[in-house]
This record gives sequence, structure tokens and C-alpha cells, in this order.
Amino acid sequence: MIRVITYGTFDMLHHGHIRLLERAKALGDYLVVGVTSDDFDKSRGKINVKQSLIERIEAVKSTGIADEIIVEEYEGQKIEDIRNFKINIFTVGSDWKGKFDYLSSYCKVVYLERTSGISSSEIRSASRTVKMGLVGDALFLDKVMAESKYVNGIDIVGVCSNNIGMLCKDLQNVDIKTNDFDQLITEVDALYIRSIPQKHYSQIKKAIEMGKHVLCESPLSLSYENSDELLRLAKARKIVLMEGIKTAYATAYNRMLLLVKEGKIGRVVSLDATCTSLIKLQEKVTDWSGLYEWGPTALLPVFQILGTDYRDTRIITKVYDDNPSADAYTRVDLLYDHAFAEIKVGDGVKSEGELVISGTNGYIYVPAPWWKTEYFEIRFEDQNLNRRYFYTLDGEGIRYELVTFVRAIEEENVRLNIDNEVTCKISEIMSDYENKKNMTLI
Repeated sequence: MIRVITYGTFDMLHHGHIRLLERAKALGDYLVVGVTSDDFDKSRGKINVKQSLIERIEAVKSTGIADEIIVEEYEGQKIEDIRNFKINIFTVGSDWKGKFDYLSSYCKVVYLERTSGISSSEIRSASRTVKMGLVGDALFLDKVMAESKYVNGIDIVGVCSNNIGMLCKDLQNVDIKTNDFDQLITEVDALYIRSIPQKHYSQIKKAIEMGKHVLCESPLSLSYENSDELLRLAKARKIVLMEGIKTAYATAYNRMLLLVKEGKIGRVVSLDATCTSLIKLQEKVTDWSGLYEWGPTALLPVFQILGTDYRDTRIITKVYDDNPSADAYTRVDLLYDHAFAEIKVGDGVKSEGELVISGTNGYIYVPAPWWKTEYFEIRFEDQNLNRRYFYTLDGEGIRYELVTFVRAIEEENVRLNIDNEVTCKISEIMSDYENKKNMTLI
């Protein structure tokens, strides 16, 4: 029996895929098809895959061509698969010609000509492109522009800023450059907002009322009620309103959440999250406090793991010595019925940016910078049981956020990684800070 193996993403399965599978099957008697996992696709830069792994496996299975389907999860797996499945022929499309010649030491390598005129990339590219405008004065917009180039289906066509001259050349060369929010909003399909939080509510509301989709950096607003109103309005108008916390879309972070919810460390009793950076006071936008900058990120695992029904809070803020109106470092304590959490954030004090989740059976340690880590550890009393988990994070994670935003616009029922109640509770903590509720200044 001649055994053949081939691999692919098989996203949005089309005639070209089917023809390739048929020709691969014709090379022998038994065909093994490796479907690449979501994580492996991301590690190869393919972050705009439209379908989940399960959907892609089912699509290949439905053709009836494959005798066996496996999942490709890591670099170097092909050699192991060839050995384990006693493969005689390895085959892929001719666009990979030469790439897999090294496998000829293990089996025969055949490159098949692709069906001309059709590809998954072309199908994705044929989808309607979302024209997006960026809003804000921070240089962070440069990162959004750079990351957007890795995302199909989105085109940044304009920017609204008072600091256009300080932005990157790509943003200075977009078609629409203005400091007038009303002018930008009429020219785009969607907005990315990173203005100061005090402006978020009015800008988001205007955008929704004009039928524009919005991705807004957290916090969505500075009160629970305002965020809840905006989310309800967006749902009623069938508009995508997405809170931007890039950590929520990182693979490592989501795998960590899953392990916690599976009970790997038992019942969670405490959570400590620290996020800091050093910004010179003269470079700091006073209206964008350290808590606004880092608080939503630090609060994300608190609310996603311990829930949003906290019983009490306490805020302690250290202000700058030469500017008492600006916060240098803030600690927020949250008390639950059976657990507690502490976040420490700021732009004027540097600390170890780690995340520690303590449970009754063990704990999870995520080293600095935990919000964009590529690995985390689960540690137990018996150190022989300790495990390390490694995942790839491309860029800073912004591209994954943009991909989800575009998918949500294109498709119905795309699940966003941050629940509405978490969004509103983050805003509630910001409101407590704004109104100095349960707050001590030092």
C-alpha cells in the first residue's frame, strides 16, 4: 500500500483545495491530510484565517477524499508524521517548491501544480474592505497603523489628531488628515479610538448613531452606566462596538484562562497583577492617568477569573511630588466573598510587571511583561508536576484584536473576548477613581 500525506490550512475550502486533495489521493492508496492548527497558523503569520480548526477539519472530512485527518501543531512535525504513518509520498502545492526538499531523505516529495485563478487569499481579499479612521493624539496610533498591514480586509484611510506632524510617515500619507472628528467620521466605515477617556463616550455615541463600527481602547467610558448605554445602543443599531485590550486576544493569555477555569490550580483565592511604565511627567498627558492607561489591562484577568461581583474596593494613589493632580502609581484592592485581588499600575513608578494567580492546589506565574508574554508556568507543591507553556505572540497582539474586529463586522455572532459586564465593571472602577470613591491620596 502506498501511503501519501499532505498538509494545508484549508480555510474556506474551495475547488482548488478539492482538486489538490484528489490529485494527492491519486498518487497512492491511502491519504493522510494534516490540517494546521490555529496556533501554528499564527506562528507562520497567517492570522486572517476565517474558519476555526474544527470548521476546517469538518470541511476536509466532508469531501470524502481523506482516509485520515490529523492536526499539524508545530514546526518539525512532518518528519515525525512521515515516520509514524509509514508515509511513502509527501505532497503539497507547487507554490512551496523547494521548501520541503529536505523530506526526500524520508520519502518521495511531489509538488503539485495549483489550480489557477483561485485561492483562499483571493477569496478573503474579495471581501469588502473596511475603511478605518484612527482617532487620538498618542504615538500608539503608529503601532496600530503598522499592525494593520498584517490584517486582510482593513484599510486605514484617515486620522483625526492634534499631533499629525508627530505621527509616522504612513499616517501622514493617508488620504484624510484632520483634527475635526466630524469630518473623519463621514469618510469611514469604522473608527479606532484612542483619544483621552473623557472623550470616549461622546465620540462613540456619535459614531454609533452615524452607523459606524467602533474599536475603542479601554476604558470604553468613565462610568458603568455610560458603557452599558453604549453597548445597548450598538446592539440595537447592529453596530460592532469592541473594547480594545490587546491582551484579551493573545493566545497565551487565553490558554491560561482555560487552564484556570478547568481547575488546574484548584479554587482561585487571590490574584495579583502589576503593569507599569516610566513616562516623564512633562511628556505625560495629564488627562490620561496611569490608571486609565494600565488599569483595564490589570483588571481584565481579575474580572475574567474572579468575576464581576466584587463586594468592596479600595484605591490608593501616589501622586507626583511636583504635580498633585497626576497619579504616579495606583493600587486597587478588590474584595470578593471568597477571594481577593490587587492590581498595581502607574506611569511614574517602575515595578515587576508580573501576574500571579493563587489557588488551593497550585498557582500560575506569568513573568513580566505578562500582558504580552509568550509563556507562563503552573507551579505546585510537588515541583515535579510543574509545567511551562509556550506560545507565539506576533507583534504586540494588536493585529489579533484588529482581525477579530474585522470578522465581527463581516460575520454575525462572532464572539468578542471581553464580555459586556467586564467592560462595564472596568468603567465602574474608572468612575470610582474619577470621583475619588474609596480612595486615599498619598
